[in-house]
Amino acid sequence: MNTKAVRLYGKMDLRLEDMTLPEVGPDDVQVKIVSDSVCMSTYKAAVEGEEHKRVPNDVADHPVIVGHEFCGDIIAVGRNWKDKYKVGDHFAIQPAHYYKGSQDAPGYSYAHCGGSSQYANIPIETLLMDCLLPYNSDTYFYGSLAEPMSCIVGTYHAMYHTKAGSYVHEMGIKEGGKMALLASVGPMGLGAIDYAIHCDRKPSLLVVTDIDDARLQRAAAIYTVEEARANGIELHYVNTKMDNATGYLRELTGGTGYDDVICFAPVKPVVEQAGDILGYDGCLNFFAGPTNTQFKAEFNWYNVHYLYTHVVGTSGGNNNDLREAIELMNAGKVDPASMVTHVGGLNAVVETVTNLPKIPGGKKLIYNHIDMPLTAIDDFAEKGKTDPMFAELDRICKAHKGLWNAEAEKYLLANAKAI
Repeated sequence: MNTKAVRLYGKMDLRLEDMTLPEVGPDDVQVKIVSDSVCMSTYKAAVEGEEHKRVPNDVADHPVIVGHEFCGDIIAVGRNWKDKYKVGDHFAIQPAHYYKGSQDAPGYSYAHCGGSSQYANIPIETLLMDCLLPYNSDTYFYGSLAEPMSCIVGTYHAMYHTKAGSYVHEMGIKEGGKMALLASVGPMGLGAIDYAIHCDRKPSLLVVTDIDDARLQRAAAIYTVEEARANGIELHYVNTKMDNATGYLRELTGGTGYDDVICFAPVKPVVEQAGDILGYDGCLNFFAGPTNTQFKAEFNWYNVHYLYTHVVGTSGGNNNDLREAIELMNAGKVDPASMVTHVGGLNAVVETVTNLPKIPGGKKLIYNHIDMPLTAIDDFAEKGKTDPMFAELDRICKAHKGLWNAEAEKYLLANAKAI
């Protein structure tokens, strides 16, 4: 099987090239990848190259395919897996399989499997760990967003609280508690707002912060104060570019501090603010992984001892988190379409990944079988003045609150130029 794929050869050395996949053997499952959303973790892998914990040391000689938020169709199944997988089935993938404790993962570690490829052979480790999951929908981009959504689900599940006199950790956010999401109007933060409002273990107070009014306004237009109230949640959007922002955030709790805080930016003042607004038995989840291996921030250790404040960190979800994400999307309870602000073809991946921190907006969604520059949804109208395809995409998205959607995906796949 011949395929085009974006492969990593070393630090910031990404190449779109043609390659050949091995023939399907008895232990193989081969897939067609339709969509892949670009993750900041892929940028971090590109920056660190062989120094990244999941990238092989010999990547210069044996390049790996990048991308780990992918969805598509099963096109060939080896005889040992025919009872489980069927040709024509749709799939989503949980890349963090942790086979025998290994950190290897599709999108980081494998020569023949990654999301930035038209076709791939699924690693045996992924199959053995049941991480190739059925996806019963013909809307592919939701399958791609299931992986980042599962990271959010896992974050909520990983937080914990305690009871005096007991060493048992009660897992999950405090039901009916007070919660803050800091620097939380980027793509993952938006998913976290969505999940907080619509999951089955809701806070009573939800405070969302950032320092960009435009981003806060977009978030507030998608996840409204009224919708949150209808779900039993008092929701506040706060621009923390103010004097004594920490004090103001604590005032919103009535002075008690927060039971649960998730920090979405590896920025020292934000991390320290997250610690300073914790209340009794408060749990801080440091969600955003830094690239700096020496990243440090101060934390109030008096409160650790006397107020039982504590910190957890999560990186990815597990199979159950992915299944929950898919179930919530299929049931219409969460809609991660708000994460997507740009769409492009496989030809746009190299430039997108290497410049990701400089590109504003949210998720960059890639369709692997088309040739299309990375384009902001907000720019469809302008491009539509000279290109009828973009004019129609603009019309469709405006009919869906300006968001990417299933109708737009189907139209794009039917009308875009093949790569």
